[in-house]
Amino acid sequence: MDEADGRPERPEAERPEADRPATRASDSERDQVVELLSEHAAVGRLTLAELEERIQQAYNARTHAELAILTRDLPDHQAQPKVRRKVTRWFVAIMGGSTRRGRFRLSGSVMSIAVMGGDTIDLRDAEVDGDEVVINAFALMGGTDIYVPDSIELVVEGFALMGGNDERGSRRPARAGAPVIRIRAYSLMGGIDVWRLPSESRGKPLKEAKRAAKRLERESDG
Repeated sequence: MDEADGRPERPEAERPEADRPATRASDSERDQVVELLSEHAAVGRLTLAELEERIQQAYNARTHAELAILTRDLPDHQAQPKVRRKVTRWFVAIMGGSTRRGRFRLSGSVMSIAVMGGDTIDLRDAEVDGDEVVINAFALMGGTDIYVPDSIELVVEGFALMGGNDERGSRRPARAGAPVIRIRAYSLMGGIDVWRLPSESRGKPLKEAKRAAKRLERESDG
């Protein structure tokens, strides 16, 4: 009975959609959306930053409606794939500087070379094909700075001779099942710095994102 006007309360199926209670989502339904988002990211429809942002929202979602919002701008599995961006294979800085940021596509193995110059590679909005991308970074009397969101799995290996390689920034654990960025860093009289930036710094200038990363680094050390 509707207390306001004395009329019998309408069955839920007859109520306007806006008046119906929201349907709760289950853990398996959240996992299905996360898997779907990862598949779209693997073919370039979502950047690393977009993927991590939506995955976080998916795990925080309580209802079907909140989950549906995360995929409404993505085609279904039967849709024809869109034209892909060309894969970026090289980052080169020779006696000068090179900066790469924004939306570009990485797949397989990538080369970064800095000779008496500097490379800046910002991967926050990059598209990553597959589960792993390898960046082979060489610095000769130069330097390279590589930036990745801290929600991505990062592996740094290699060596430095009369120079230094360093991993800086956030030390928060990566998201389970996240893509792997493997950086093989080799420097001679130069240096390669790899920065893990907090995922919430997406869209912010690198200087601001680095300050946030340094704060997290200090908190971990403290």
